[in-house]
Amino acid sequence: MSFQVVGVHHVGLTVRDMKRSFDWYSRMFDFVPGPVSVGSGDALSRSVQVDDAELSFSMIMIGNTRLEFLEYHQPTGRDFDRSNGDVGSAHVCLEVSNLDEAYRDLIAKGAVFNAPPVTLDSGALIGSKWAYLRDPDGIQLEIWESPSVQAGPSPE
Repeated sequence: MSFQVVGVHHVGLTVRDMKRSFDWYSRMFDFVPGPVSVGSGDALSRSVQVDDAELSFSMIMIGNTRLEFLEYHQPTGRDFDRSNGDVGSAHVCLEVSNLDEAYRDLIAKGAVFNAPPVTLDSGALIGSKWAYLRDPDGIQLEIWESPSVQAGPSPE
């Protein structure tokens, strides 16, 4: 190949109201939003395949990856109504150091989870824990704890 994939730069999420999303993600996870940019014009519309697109966008850094938030001012999109089983549905998984504490903390902050956390009891990921929740736009998120994260530092 003439090029190499060196990482994931960002995952983009289209939201109804960027300020509401930033407020929620900041409250839930202490994320700090970056500067907001705006875009419009023929090149943008062709690139995103949305006629007459006008949008604002901004990114939040999470480790070495970013979540990009896009708010389309024109045209107004439909609300998200997909399930995890629908083709093309996606979710963002955030790895946490202690899932049980994260779950309790997020519940106290008003997060709504689909179900209580699950611990995998077999297979290659045995001991991993996860739980799904949705943001204010219904975008599916997951929190995940790997057994090695909880174990603490490894001996040298």
